[in-house]
Amino acid sequence: MQYPIVVIENEEGFAAGCPALPGCWTQGATHQEAVDNIREAISLWLEVEEEDLLNECQSAGVTYLRETVTV
Repeated sequence: MQYPIVVIENEEGFAAGCPALPGCWTQGATHQEAVDNIREAISLWLEVEEEDLLNECQSAGVTYLRETVTV
């Protein structure tokens, strides 16, 4: 999957975020480190989101189905 990111240079290095995923931010000493870190942060964000959704569905007694679609 592809997600747009933003990279912001500041006095401490670089911050990187993914606007499509609320709260998904990281940082790095270099631009490349920030990009590498946001790649990992996006992966972890999606993993946690899916776990949370699965737990909510199980608590509510509803069926959770995972499918893939191409748009």
